Amino acid sequence: MSTALMARKKKNTKGTEIAQAIMEHYQPKTKEDMQEALKEIFGPMFETMLQGELKGHLGYEAGEHGYKDTDNRRNGYTSKHVKTSYGQIPVDVPRDRDGSFEPQLIPKRTRDVSGIEDKVISMYAKGLSQRDISDTIEDIYGFSISHETISEITDKVLDELTEWQNRPLKKFYTFLFVDCMYVTIRKDYETKNYAVYAILGYDANGIKDVLGLWLNESESKQTWSQYPGAIDVWERNWGHVAQLFQYGSAVRRVMYTTNAIESVNSSFRKVTRKGAFPHENALLKLLYLRVTELYKKWKGRPVPNWAMVRNQLSMDPKMNTRMQKYEDI
Repeated sequence: MSTALMARKKKNTKGTEIAQAIMEHYQPKTKEDMQEALKEIFGPMFETMLQGELKGHLGYEAGEHGYKDTDNRRNGYTSKHVKTSYGQIPVDVPRDRDGSFEPQLIPKRTRDVSGIEDKVISMYAKGLSQRDISDTIEDIYGFSISHETISEITDKVLDELTEWQNRPLKKFYTFLFVDCMYVTIRKDYETKNYAVYAILGYDANGIKDVLGLWLNESESKQTWSQYPGAIDVWERNWGHVAQLFQYGSAVRRVMYTTNAIESVNSSFRKVTRKGAFPHENALLKLLYLRVTELYKKWKGRPVPNWAMVRNQLSMDPKMNTRMQKYEDI
């Protein structure tokens, strides 16, 4: 027997013993039976771990007699059902007399330890409707989640969105593009076309980036006065954009391509096809989460022939100095 196989068998011995004990006690016949068995096990496991947390908080074991460094004592339990990846599980959470115990495993007022919030945000970012998300959660995990709860979960990204929109751009961007896409938003029982503007660029390493998103009621590209943020980006960076016309074919080929814009718009269209949005925030949440998905997709995928592009850019002393400063950061 190989050393690796022996090590694996030795490593799995304890897990195998536990699995055999579960099989002998519950004798599951289907995967549903196995999930029910695990649900019964998880409850006591949670309670045992919570008892350990309370012991650390109080400084003494349950039932321990003699002098204690604190007047605080155990004070019964709070019974609640928590959501896990295997469904709802009843758990008795221990309490202390003065209410200073703050459990970490299942924090106060928390009834979900399944990581459902991250899963909801991920599905929302992929364009699933609230109904689809709710149905998927119920099919997989065995408990329902309301549309209101989904909204509350996804609303948590609004602060991140505001911070992202107002973030300082620390990188030096060599190209900028502007494009817009019309999205239908339901407002005051009327249907209006809102223009969504995206500013895109490449940083000094050739990685695509979305620099900003702007949403307004404008139905025309000619109303740039309503977009001071976009205008400011152009005014601050126009010198960098204009001088690109001085460079060779490798730079121009990257500059002329619309692949970045088409990729972003295609991704946005994919998740906005579900119809009208009830308000602006619903759309902004979706577009922002979609941008975060694009970051993951683009990470580590530089522009083809970027070394040649960068060499042509470095022929300009001013451009080379700026890129060198960026690389030194």
